Amino acid sequence: MADFFPGKRYTRSMRILVVEDEKRIADFVSRGLESAGYAVDVAPDGATAIDLQHATEYDLVVLDLGLPDMDGLAALKKIRNRKVSPPILILSARDSVDDRVKGLEGGADDYLVKPFAFVELLARVRVLLRRGQPTPERLQVGNLTLDCIRRKVTRAGEHVELAPKEFSILEYLMRNRGRPLSRTMIVEHVWDMDYDGLTNIVDVYIRHLRSKIDDPSPEKMIQTVRGIGYMLDMPEAVTGSGS
Repeated sequence: MADFFPGKRYTRSMRILVVEDEKRIADFVSRGLESAGYAVDVAPDGATAIDLQHATEYDLVVLDLGLPDMDGLAALKKIRNRKVSPPILILSARDSVDDRVKGLEGGADDYLVKPFAFVELLARVRVLLRRGQPTPERLQVGNLTLDCIRRKVTRAGEHVELAPKEFSILEYLMRNRGRPLSRTMIVEHVWDMDYDGLTNIVDVYIRHLRSKIDDPSPEKMIQTVRGIGYMLDMPEAVTGSGS
């Protein structure tokens, strides 16, 4: 991934690791979280989860206890042994009080028993992310405001209705105000996939965003940076970019 500003750290979209060996549940959870605008990795066992967690900065881990290679509590301990570890939500069929106590005392931040309603899982995920996220809950550039917790956007006081991916792209642009973001960076952070150089999916979503954010306003904030990608800033602050 190219770094257009050496020495500066780019803020990522929220990224979640789902540790679940049952493919049906893993697919259900990951698809639901992705639809809500999060980037998701899935690990089918404890060893893979630990490797991924050492290699990637996650904002949250959703952890099953019944893993094929190790007990989930052992995986929990290894994740917690890192100097910086994300909030952990246990998602398990073990429903006794003793199991819940062991999980919470072992370092988990929350415990949800299977079977579960996805709306409850999503609500708990959002609470844990809000608790563990040090970045601002409200972003503002000019008269454009994004509420990260309530997931609402307004411009000049008017509500702007965005789809989950549109919201995620706008949040990423606003958190990196004034910094050019390549299409590769946007795809990797928002869609959690490799950019193959052929897809125009970013350009399509940017057009959607512009129609909702910029077209109703005389000030155009979403800028095309030639040869790189896109950037969001106040118009007077933008130099060397095309429209």
